[in-house]
Amino acid sequence: MASSFNTYPALRHYVPWTDRRGHLSVLRLCVFVLLLLPAGWIFFDLAFGPVYPEPYEQALHESGTWAVRFLLLTLAVTPVRRIFRWNRIAGIRRMTGVSVLAYALLHVGLYAASEHWNLGKVVSEIFLRFYLIVGFAALAGLAVLGATSFDSAVRRLGAAWNRLHLLVYPVAVLALFHFFLQSKSDVTEATLMAGVFALLMIYRLVGKAGLPLSNWLVLAACALLGAAATAAVEYAWYALATGIPADRVFQANFNVATALRPSVWVAICGLGVSAAALLQGLGKYAGSRLRLKKA
Repeated sequence: MASSFNTYPALRHYVPWTDRRGHLSVLRLCVFVLLLLPAGWIFFDLAFGPVYPEPYEQALHESGTWAVRFLLLTLAVTPVRRIFRWNRIAGIRRMTGVSVLAYALLHVGLYAASEHWNLGKVVSEIFLRFYLIVGFAALAGLAVLGATSFDSAVRRLGAAWNRLHLLVYPVAVLALFHFFLQSKSDVTEATLMAGVFALLMIYRLVGKAGLPLSNWLVLAACALLGAAATAAVEYAWYALATGIPADRVFQANFNVATALRPSVWVAICGLGVSAAALLQGLGKYAGSRLRLKKA
């Protein structure tokens, strides 16, 4: 690979583990490997794992779940950069975004495999089943975002590129709705994903409102709002889409001795970010005091 780079220097700019100057980025390399691991495990499990009555069902579920997880990871890049003033992390956003499309395509491919590659049946099922229509709409949006993620598209579209890529938010809503629909009665993981999405959107709204997003108290308030939004989404789903008593599900959020509900996990996640921001602030303050003493 090194000799190829020396012979064709332009290759440096097209491999995912190099920065814009063509230099190796340890951060990008680590993220690239981590993005590949779930796919590797899915294929390994298909080839060497247990034999199920529906051999593609587990892989189908896992590929879709990882697509949503990586979509949330992509949406988390900007808040993390602003909260911790870590500009280098912006370099992984395109890579994680493309991985979302890759896992979504894998998800569709596994669905086609489960139908014995009967593409006519696959297409008809998509248009006959509401949850598949929702999922396909999310995939179409991801395809548009992926096709316009290259530098050439950014230059060609200009200011319209930013407006077009706001499509990621309705795509995320559609992907989460698809997750809820195919989860049926147990929507714990889907609710957790929706809660994380709500927390990320709260961070964005707080930033646009001009509040200091790096302030740990502001972040703690965001965590509590995110937890409340998660509980509200869960209550609404059980009240509107299932026959399970929504009141009992909502009350379970306050009984942490039994189990930690998604709203509690979102609160823990948000408060962890707040604590990390506080520690970073204290570290910077201590460092500045030490420099003043030395001066």
